[in-house]
Amino acid sequence: MTRLQLGRLLVLCALLAACSQQVAGDKVVLSYEGVAPLDLSGSWERDFARGDIVSVEVDRVLRQIQRRAMNPGNGYNNRMGTGSGSDTRRKISTVLALAQLADMITRVDTLKISQSEHQINIARKGDFAISCEFYDSAARGPATDYGNEVCGWDGHQFVSRRVLPDGLRVTHRFTMSADGKSLHVATTVSSRASSTPFTLDRYYNQFERPASEFNYIETLSKNRVCSTGEIKR
Repeated sequence: MTRLQLGRLLVLCALLAACSQQVAGDKVVLSYEGVAPLDLSGSWERDFARGDIVSVEVDRVLRQIQRRAMNPGNGYNNRMGTGSGSDTRRKISTVLALAQLADMITRVDTLKISQSEHQINIARKGDFAISCEFYDSAARGPATDYGNEVCGWDGHQFVSRRVLPDGLRVTHRFTMSADGKSLHVATTVSSRASSTPFTLDRYYNQFERPASEFNYIETLSKNRVCSTGEIKR
């Protein structure tokens, strides 16, 4: 994660922390039985022809909030006076902040996933990596400067949830297609400040990374030597 990304994240955390505290509706069930149900390893590039459009998803969630506010059966009625309007505005501001963070996190173009019996590592180009270790029938994520990571398998989905300051949570769900050539990543950003999480769907296609154009050789006199052609000892 770059300094600019971290700065934006801290600003968004502050905005969300300023809102009233409620329980977020983000539920994740993690389990590990000792055998990974899928092998996600490989190189993946984003399919821009599929996936959510941020502005469309924002409009959908805001319409949902406004419908709830206008429904007399949920307590948002004229008897509440200006309180209902201020509460709706607060919810809208929180959702916009969540959407901004989700958009920033999901701009990753390529993924490189390495998977073994005891570990999954997901390198996300230009952003923080996701990792999970499996030992003694338990799944463990690392503790970083950006928060603690909870991870594991939920059926045939690999799930990683990073718990950030002020109750902010970022959850990634990785689902592979039946033919193993496509990867669906659903990213949900939620907060104690909102009962409405924000989710963006992204799709990635598997591809073969080209072989490096450079050849390397270690020498005693020059250490590592690199060349685009044949290297003679």
